[in-house]
Amino acid sequence: MTRNPDISKLIVVGDRVLIKLKIESQKTSSGLYLPPGYKEKEEVQTGYVVKVGPGYPIPSSSDDPEESWKRSEQKTRYIPLQAREGDLAIFMQKGAVEVMFHSEKYFIVPHNSILLLERDDELFD
Repeated sequence: MTRNPDISKLIVVGDRVLIKLKIESQKTSSGLYLPPGYKEKEEVQTGYVVKVGPGYPIPSSSDDPEESWKRSEQKTRYIPLQAREGDLAIFMQKGAVEVMFHSEKYFIVPHNSILLLERDDELFD
């Protein structure tokens, strides 16, 4: 998996994950070549997690109900997502949004559309 330095400028919002499709062989196990775009029409896709959003926002509760109109200086808190950068994700394409960034195709996927994650813990040590 190669990383484009411009990806660091992107900010993934909320409970979404930016995924780059895994390049798979265009040949079947019996040796037949598949037409271009064949795998892209499948409902379930596989790709690598490139960036992860902060997670699910937690509503802030005001300690003083009489002054709930005052603006709070608290930062928004989030429940973090399970996905991490570098994970291999199997996801439902139906919930994903396809985007092009510097001539490369990515998918913005809601965390609840991810079915399975494969993590290589050696990448994080």
